[in-house]
Amino acid sequence: MESEISEIFGHLGKLIEAHRDMGLEPPPLSDEALRYLENAESGINTIRAKEAKVPYTPDGAPDRGEQPHSLEALRAAIGECKRCKLHKNRTSLVFGEGSPRAELVFVGEGPGQEEDMSGRPFVGEAGRLLTKIIENGMRLARREVYICNVVKCRPPGNRDPVRDEIEACIPFLQQQLRIIGPKVICSLGRVAAQCLIGPGFKITEERGTWRSYEETPLMPTYHPAYLLRYPSAKQQVWEDIKKVMGHLGLEVKKNG
Repeated sequence: MESEISEIFGHLGKLIEAHRDMGLEPPPLSDEALRYLENAESGINTIRAKEAKVPYTPDGAPDRGEQPHSLEALRAAIGECKRCKLHKNRTSLVFGEGSPRAELVFVGEGPGQEEDMSGRPFVGEAGRLLTKIIENGMRLARREVYICNVVKCRPPGNRDPVRDEIEACIPFLQQQLRIIGPKVICSLGRVAAQCLIGPGFKITEERGTWRSYEETPLMPTYHPAYLLRYPSAKQQVWEDIKKVMGHLGLEVKKNG
């Protein structure tokens, strides 16, 4: 009941904001009541977090003192996220998929149109190429690895996510990686590499060189979408993937 009441007040608060944008005066309520309505969205998120038994902090990240210890709890903590502007145009929040005990995690930058429609990561044309790399090249089942993105909602027009969007979402990626505890991370593309390694990373010059993220070996390589535009780079990516396979103790086909 408390959650339902707060949600009603949240909608009222949004209605007041819309009226103000049109130049209309708010209804004759006390200042205290107006402040409550305007802050109701924060109250809703707090209630949702309590229902999920996951602490909620104002910046939207899991509380550092008591973080979710499973992917399911982390997904519950994210909820119907409105922590940045990307929520306004999304169809689905794309959390990630694969084995929660995966030895290998692939990290991209953000969902595309097909991912937004399906709620699954890397299912469009670039995703199908990644699946071929995993299944035909590495000879693993896609379900054996974990695949996710830096941001969980599609940026308009598939543009790169901007700083405030990344800052709102990256705590959840960081916790995904901590929960899974992979042996290797493979970052796909410039944005993912810069988020995990540092803003000065240059993908064209530094891909294929082992780095680390919180003591986990990290291999940065090109995004599959880049390979669709520049097929000549496929051999470079295959060389990077062979390094990942070697670290995982997987046999590399001699005709690779």
